[in-house]
Amino acid sequence: MSTAIRNSSSVSALLERLPQLRCRQIQRGERWVYSAGFNVSYPLRDTSRIDCELDDLAWLSAAGARVAVLAHQGSHRAGTARSLDFVARYMERQLRRAVSYVPDLVGPESLQRVDRLRDGEIVLVGNTRLVAGEEAGDPQLAALFAEFGDQVAVGGFSKAHREHASNVGILRHLPGFAAQSLVEELRALEPWAGADDGRYSVAVVGGLKIEKLVPGLVDFAHTYDLVIPGGAVLNALLAARGYDVGVSEVGECREVAESVVALLEGESRAEIHLPGEVIVAPAHAPDPGSAQTVRVEDGVPAGYAIVDFALGPQTAECLGRLRDGGRAVLAGTPALYSAGFLNATDALLKALSAPGVDTLVLGGDTTSELPWSGRVSTGGGSALVFLATGSCPVLSALTESEQRS
Repeated sequence: MSTAIRNSSSVSALLERLPQLRCRQIQRGERWVYSAGFNVSYPLRDTSRIDCELDDLAWLSAAGARVAVLAHQGSHRAGTARSLDFVARYMERQLRRAVSYVPDLVGPESLQRVDRLRDGEIVLVGNTRLVAGEEAGDPQLAALFAEFGDQVAVGGFSKAHREHASNVGILRHLPGFAAQSLVEELRALEPWAGADDGRYSVAVVGGLKIEKLVPGLVDFAHTYDLVIPGGAVLNALLAARGYDVGVSEVGECREVAESVVALLEGESRAEIHLPGEVIVAPAHAPDPGSAQTVRVEDGVPAGYAIVDFALGPQTAECLGRLRDGGRAVLAGTPALYSAGFLNATDALLKALSAPGVDTLVLGGDTTSELPWSGRVSTGGGSALVFLATGSCPVLSALTESEQRS
């Protein structure tokens, strides 16, 4: 298990050690690889993961650098990766300069196109998730990526918690520098990092991915005052405690839920609020009209799944303490909100958006799904890992790259 950072001064210390792109004097004609995180869907409805990189790309181009952009979208394992030609067109419009696109990431065409770059020119090369070795951190693929430039600017905070070939592997071959987009994300996260004895702190942790449970919930339990599980995190914890959750979604969390329950039964700072009642619906066709409320101790009926939950009076009372100037993190949608199950999520959003509450919502999927207009971080899993542990694989790799150079 990781050790959470205990105060936000650790973030400032980390930034002082991190090699940063904007501290580097760019020479005309330099060959740069820019590792970005364009995990967006087509058609473009949310462009925040592209927009946060544009200032860095414009800065490099204006200085005369020759820039090959490596970006990811979708997943090779899930078969959801697709061509990024639509991203290149959007970049071209926003940057008001030509951005070419080479779909063949690992063939000779990509290297030839990069070799022909002129000063100030930008090319977006393929989609790294179309290649199997990307997500596995394949060293040979990382070495190929390193042929696209002589140094790396690392943005893509949304994948900073992944040890992939295009962001961590490439740094074993080339000197790397944190792009301004990465640095700004870390600075923005600082108020929510570690323990804060002066403010009541609440973490709402939902979604499907294993990092929501470990290190997320586990470390928030040691640095925050109240933790409210939702989504697959809640379902997995209930199942690990022996409750019948029917066919509820538990995602990747099932793997570690029992060990997490054992850890949480030891010493921790936070109260972990599990609901007494959950809202269930037929798993094959969840619909608010067919939902019913059941007590957790009675179990979920056969063929039904947990889709929402009741906060309960004790949880509502604790959330009221935020109004005295507390802080909160919401990581992952707490319930099946997009299908119309609004009970817990609407109550939580109301509490977290009250005057005086400093709230941060994590993740592109979560921020696009929920009616939230406050502070957000485009990095869901990476922000969660950073807040919980004080680092990410990309940050460690950048520091090691600096030490080797």
